[in-house]
Amino acid sequence: MPETFHAQILTPDGKLFDGQVHAVQVPGVNGSFEVKLNHAPIISTLEIGRVRVTTKNSDIDYFAVSGGFVEMNNNKMTLLAEAAERVDDIDVARAERAKNRALEELMKRKQDKKEIILALKRAENRLKLKEEKPGN
Repeated sequence: MPETFHAQILTPDGKLFDGQVHAVQVPGVNGSFEVKLNHAPIISTLEIGRVRVTTKNSDIDYFAVSGGFVEMNNNKMTLLAEAAERVDDIDVARAERAKNRALEELMKRKQDKKEIILALKRAENRLKLKEEKPGN
């Protein structure tokens, strides 16, 4: 069995994950990439997307993230997310409402749509990940 390294996922609300892992796949701004044991030191900005964590027991956990940063150094990975949640905890009805609100706002506004587009992307990401998760 491959060796593991320590990983944490932190949000402004606290620690979402803290444990030994085999790999963590993250949505970097230049594309998705995977961090494994002995990965070169790196700091990267994250996009809205999916984080896939392969735990020391080879279980796979999925998280929806809304941007942030990831750092890997000396086999310790820290992901600082602006917002994140476990896919199992996503409230589909709430995400649908957020998506619909964002779409309605986009139709109303002619300018300054950046925040609305980000809200739409976050809602769509959460819904997509909930739909894709094996076992749903």
